[in-house]
Amino acid sequence: MDNLEKIQLKEFGDKVRKLRKMIGISIEELSFRSGLHRNYISDVERGQRNISLIAIHKLAYGLGVEIEVFFIQ
Repeated sequence: MDNLEKIQLKEFGDKVRKLRKMIGISIEELSFRSGLHRNYISDVERGQRNISLIAIHKLAYGLGVEIEVFFIQ
């Protein structure tokens, strides 16, 4: 994985964390809402996972947002 990919994963994870904190839920609650394991979500938030489109959709559902929100600067 090159540096640009690492930066992109970190930025995506930061967005997930920011949205989760804005609505005031824990990783555990997001896990319950999205059907994704809490460790997976933690890895995503830290930029350690190359997340799939299906998982992005599940996170959006769990956060109550449209998928586009993750890609808006």
